[in-house]
Amino acid sequence: MAITLTEKAAQHVVRSIEKRGAGVGLRLGVKTSGCSGMAYQLEFADRVEASDVQFESHGVRVLVDATSLPYLDGTQLDFVREGLNEGFRFENPNVKGACGCGESFSV
Repeated sequence: MAITLTEKAAQHVVRSIEKRGAGVGLRLGVKTSGCSGMAYQLEFADRVEASDVQFESHGVRVLVDATSLPYLDGTQLDFVREGLNEGFRFENPNVKGACGCGESFSV
């Protein structure tokens, strides 16, 4: 099982944590939401929880709760800029479908 970041995503996370002045890594998860069933959760983590599964990618610690891990296994997180927009993009091999607005997915 693994979660990875592209080099661009890792650089963005490192810069953001430095700007915040605190943080141990990036926390990923899923929650029930949207018309397709699930949505990604993404936040900076200030501490490691006992239930976290940890991965290291390009020097960034990635934390995932055990419940979310089966839905995220094999995911690569990228950071992209398209015109004036920028943000994280999930490349998740487990996704079977997504809603038209792109806010939720199903596995």
